[in-house]
Amino acid sequence: MGNKANLIFLWAMLVAVVAMANEHRPFERTKGINGLEKIIVRDRRGRSFEVYLYGGQVTSWKNEKGEDLLFMSTKAIFKPPTPIRGGIPVLFPQYANTGPLPSHGFVRQRFWEIDANPPHLPSHPSSGAHVDLILKSSEADLKIWPNKFVYRLRVALGHGGDLTLTSRVKNSDVKPFNFTVGLHPYFSVSDISQIQVEGLQNLDYLDQQKNRTRFTDHGKVITFNSQLDRLYLRTPKKIRIVDHNKKKTIVVHKEGYADAVVWNPWEKKVSDLGVEDYKRFVAVEPVAVEKPIILKPRQEWKGVLQVSVVPSGCSRKPCIPHT
Repeated sequence: MGNKANLIFLWAMLVAVVAMANEHRPFERTKGINGLEKIIVRDRRGRSFEVYLYGGQVTSWKNEKGEDLLFMSTKAIFKPPTPIRGGIPVLFPQYANTGPLPSHGFVRQRFWEIDANPPHLPSHPSSGAHVDLILKSSEADLKIWPNKFVYRLRVALGHGGDLTLTSRVKNSDVKPFNFTVGLHPYFSVSDISQIQVEGLQNLDYLDQQKNRTRFTDHGKVITFNSQLDRLYLRTPKKIRIVDHNKKKTIVVHKEGYADAVVWNPWEKKVSDLGVEDYKRFVAVEPVAVEKPIILKPRQEWKGVLQVSVVPSGCSRKPCIPHT
């Protein structure tokens, strides 16, 4: 009996070890469109995200039903050096055309690497489903922006299915520098004319269709019936996208990004966007633009974007995620 009990114990231990390995199994590294490398991370419930090493760009975030919560252009070009249209592009070290660099900076057009030994990330949501990426300034980068930096990006799935992107920018130079920064998520919606964005009422914004003229938004919500491109200043940490057709709310929680952009091009022609694509997404972007980030040598800036989907009318925890 003793030997049998020992065998049962050893078998149970083996099953537990295998289960733990599956729970914390490493990501999958594979080839994506046009042979570009991408990382696929899944959890035990079948939720997942994909991120391309080109641009360090998340291109998919799926719930357990396999529904993608991010939008990708039907005409997205996966061919460097063209930026990829859709998902969550990384904007650094310049937002849009606010400085002398190419629009939205250059890191979305660089090949990132997997960070095998990332430094400790305090206060990060616990999750076994994540990947760490890293980008260091190259000699070519220094010719157009003469500041040495290290950009670390962790993409993680929370236990409730939420998606978190944690950005850390370190000044590895011997002199201070400043930058503007942001993430540009394209959120999938049922119909742009049937959604509203909440949480930005009574705030000042710069209308980017009118040479960034400053206005104050007195509306209770933002709705869409034409092109809209606004840079909201000093925004709250939480912004909500209510999709009436799907009866769900996308909760955008941000830290380290003082401002936020709300954008939809409507019928304006965008070369790598399908004619009808504008109907199926809205961009609500955490950015730091009005006051550029200033880093002294060896200093580090951190920005966090956490996105979750809940039933409409339930934007506070505890909530049952919409799956």
